[in-house]
Amino acid sequence: MPPLIQLSDAAIDALIHEPKNTPGSLSPLRLIERNKHRRRDYLVSSASGNEFVIAVRQAVPNPFNFSVILMYRVPGYNTLFRLCRYNGRHGGHTNEIEGTEIGDECHIHTATERYQKLGGKEEGFAVETTRYSDLNGALRCLLEDCGFTPPPPDPQFHLFTGTTQ
Repeated sequence: MPPLIQLSDAAIDALIHEPKNTPGSLSPLRLIERNKHRRRDYLVSSASGNEFVIAVRQAVPNPFNFSVILMYRVPGYNTLFRLCRYNGRHGGHTNEIEGTEIGDECHIHTATERYQKLGGKEEGFAVETTRYSDLNGALRCLLEDCGFTPPPPDPQFHLFTGTTQ
C-alpha cells in the first residue's frame, strides 16, 4: 500500500535544494545517548515557511553506523517525509527496483516517486559514496547538497584557534 503522502520527483528535488538556514546548534554536535544510540533532532525553517528536521543518529558500539537525515514536515499532517539520508557503514543494502547491491560502504539514500509507489520507504533508493567516512563528514555533505546556507562566523572562533575568520 503506497504511503499517505506522495511527492513527485520534482517536488522532492525542490525541497532538497530549497535555501535553508543552518542551525547554529549543529556545531559542535551534542548528541544525547539512549539505548546504545546517540541522537538529536534539529529543527530548520526556510524563508518560504517550510519546516524541516535534520535527524542525527549514531550507534554507540559502532561509530561508523550512523545516519544524517533531512526530513520535510508535511503541512497539515503529523508526518515527516524523509527526503534524503546519509548513512555510514551498517551492512548491505539492496535497491529493490534495480536489484543493485551496496556493500558495507557509506551510501546516500534519496526519496523517489518510484519507491513511494512500492509502498516502502520513500528514500529506499541509495548510491555508494566516498565523499565522507564519518558522521561529521556526512553532516557536512548533507549541508552542502541540500541548500543550507553556511552558518554565520563564530565571533569567538579565534579564542580557540588563535586565528580570526
